Amino acid sequence: MLLRPVLALTLFGALGHAVPAAAAPATAPDGREIRTLLTRIHDAASKQNFQGTFVVSGGGAVSSARIAHYGEGSNQYERIESLDGQARYVYRHNEVVHTLWPGSRVAVVEQAQAMTSFPALLQGGIERLAEFYEVNPQGAERVAGRDAQVLLVQPRDAHRFGYRLWSDKASGLLLRADVLGERGEVIETSAFSEVTIGVKPQFESVTGPMRKLDGYRVLRPALSATKLEAEGWAMRQVVPGFREANCVRRPMESPTASVQEAPADPVLQTIFSDGLTYVSVFIEPFDPQRHQRAMRTAVGATQTLMRRQGDWWITVVGDVPPATLLAFANALERRK
Repeated sequence: MLLRPVLALTLFGALGHAVPAAAAPATAPDGREIRTLLTRIHDAASKQNFQGTFVVSGGGAVSSARIAHYGEGSNQYERIESLDGQARYVYRHNEVVHTLWPGSRVAVVEQAQAMTSFPALLQGGIERLAEFYEVNPQGAERVAGRDAQVLLVQPRDAHRFGYRLWSDKASGLLLRADVLGERGEVIETSAFSEVTIGVKPQFESVTGPMRKLDGYRVLRPALSATKLEAEGWAMRQVVPGFREANCVRRPMESPTASVQEAPADPVLQTIFSDGLTYVSVFIEPFDPQRHQRAMRTAVGATQTLMRRQGDWWITVVGDVPPATLLAFANALERRK
């Protein structure tokens, strides 16, 4: 749900205890109330000025990053710095995203994609959320020293995960989000360990590094908008609740690849969303040197399925149960 876009750091980690059961309120919120509750959380990520450190845990590892967000009218500024592993900085001004890799002196400059990242929440197309999720308030707790309202988001079918959300009472900012498995167990957590809300904007701390790229090899992937059908593909059927949110043809040059390496063929990427989570389908020509065997993997909540389909290699990724990825892969067919 929360951490898989190009513009964000992909951070994973582990937490294995189950969420305690809590009594549901006497009257569950209706569709309009559900949208209001979740929209307040989502909007706070773009309208509030905040900075802090968040930790992502799930799948046996823990990673952390520093984040700062500033808004001024319709302008959005964001800075994310990884604190583990290879150094990486992400700077975003509105839809323009710069990802800097100081170790290899590579900078990737591109347009933000459709997916959002923690502490943002919604992926768009929220009108039908109440058809596929039930949302119930679960009282109040404290996270990162702040009073939070707790919401339990339960799926109405087996195609998606559930969530437990902690929203700052004063601002609405998402302070913690648990992704829940079918038995209510926590399979991934994103949470602030410390956060300050209402900070003074420091726009130059974002735009300055975006201007100073001397000494970096700058990659500017050219994304071309398209449609699955226009590329000769179709979905025989789509998993209930999911709609196509974005489709692009994009190069897949790695920021860590050497200059001498030949770039890979462009990849077709289509993103499907149900409003809270997403499934991303990648289609590329089959290459026996790179695509040696079909596989399924899971890191925290993120599931990945890779397999050959005729002359093509299909990769399906999403924060959804494995059966949902398989349904997407089985529905994909070549039409021309």
